[in-house]
Amino acid sequence: MSIKLDGKKLSLEIEQKLNNFISSNERIAKRAPGLAVIRIGEDPASGVYVNNKEKACARVGIKSFIFHLQDNVEQKEVEQLINKLNLDKDIDGMLLQLPIPKKFDEQRLISFINPYKDVDGLNEKNMGKLVKNEPAMRSCTPAGIINLLRSQNIAIEGKKIVVIGRSLLVGKPLSLMLLNLNGTVTITHSKTLNLNKICKEADILIAAAGIPNLVDSSFVKDGAVIIDVGIHRLKSSDKDKTRLCGDVLLEDVIPKVFAYTPVPGGVGPMTVTMLLVNTIFSWQKQFGLSSTINDLLP
Repeated sequence: MSIKLDGKKLSLEIEQKLNNFISSNERIAKRAPGLAVIRIGEDPASGVYVNNKEKACARVGIKSFIFHLQDNVEQKEVEQLINKLNLDKDIDGMLLQLPIPKKFDEQRLISFINPYKDVDGLNEKNMGKLVKNEPAMRSCTPAGIINLLRSQNIAIEGKKIVVIGRSLLVGKPLSLMLLNLNGTVTITHSKTLNLNKICKEADILIAAAGIPNLVDSSFVKDGAVIIDVGIHRLKSSDKDKTRLCGDVLLEDVIPKVFAYTPVPGGVGPMTVTMLLVNTIFSWQKQFGLSSTINDLLP
């Protein structure tokens, strides 16, 4: 029987650990950790994600600062806000909720974020430290995936790992983290020839292509571990209803695999949890606190 890599359960366990860490150290620091979230425009999914992050912060004892800007704001105004938050001593972490309207220079805004407050791990300095395998903020979804694998003692070292997707958010940083942990990593993407043949060689297959139900049983070898990063809302047979699915046709794949992540409830909850970990990582460094959470950052 396949093992379900339950991201929701693991995220709650880590949250309890984070809550205990903050409770034990808040008196020394004389304040709680602080996370600032900048949202631009009215993208409905972004609204849901920001709300989820705010609730997660409240659960562990992080103070959240939400800045919701209208989409008619100018690039320079957003840059000024980021610079102001960079200097705010009550804020340990900061993120720009993506996507943002296309008129903005997204990477320029991310570059303005102080690398020590860049809890999404997207600033080029943090990316550079990942390449060099030096301690730093780590991209949240990839770090969450590493923790999911570790939670079930699934070996990474020496394993053949195929990543479908090469985005800056998931595919590239995840591949580097796995490489740093001595996995043998192949990065594939939409232009890869014989994709299913390459995937079928993987001990661990990670689908982050952004294509609903792309991966079926023909992509997966017997006994593999499959991680589904995708999440899509599709219309069901009842036209008034929708259903969630990932990049993996899960019902077709489960009979073949050793372990899998569900959608929802797999990778998603871990992404938010790693955001909290990064915020507390920054907070503890600022106040020189003894850490019990560094093992959560690959």
